[in-house]
Amino acid sequence: MISKQAYRDGMARFAAAVHIVTTGGPAGATGFTASAACSVTDDPPTLLVCLNRASDLHGIFQGNGVFCLNTLAAEQRNLAELFAHRSGSSMRQRFELPVWETLSTGAPVLRDALVCFDCKIVEVREVGTHWVIFGAVQDIKLPGTTSDSAERGATLLYLNRSYRELPLRLPEE
Repeated sequence: MISKQAYRDGMARFAAAVHIVTTGGPAGATGFTASAACSVTDDPPTLLVCLNRASDLHGIFQGNGVFCLNTLAAEQRNLAELFAHRSGSSMRQRFELPVWETLSTGAPVLRDALVCFDCKIVEVREVGTHWVIFGAVQDIKLPGTTSDSAERGATLLYLNRSYRELPLRLPEE
């Protein structure tokens, strides 16, 4: 069996998109920064996100029964840091920023994200140190073709324990 540290060091070399996962509803609005998220299937459209079991946010997500996976552009690094660390601002203050709207479920959707998947929670599993939250995609906000996130530049990645940028359009050879 490999050590926990060897696994963590290996995963640090695993580039991942950076997301803010949000929820809103009767249990309140909250969110966290995540890189552990992926597609499960396209029929029906389903994805998953992972939330550390040490977090006190799980009950809020479960109480609302919905979440939105907001994939960040490179220029949104400040939001990734805001939702990843104790910044001194409350969740209420974070959601007062004029960057949020809603889609079908009512979960907060980041207006200028690269893509937003608005989901209904269909299953939650406890796996080791994390909750794995499965969401059936109810709505999607895709970038358009002009002057929006898709045309602006880069996606935000996490690699080797720091943020990186990957151009959305690779240079032509």
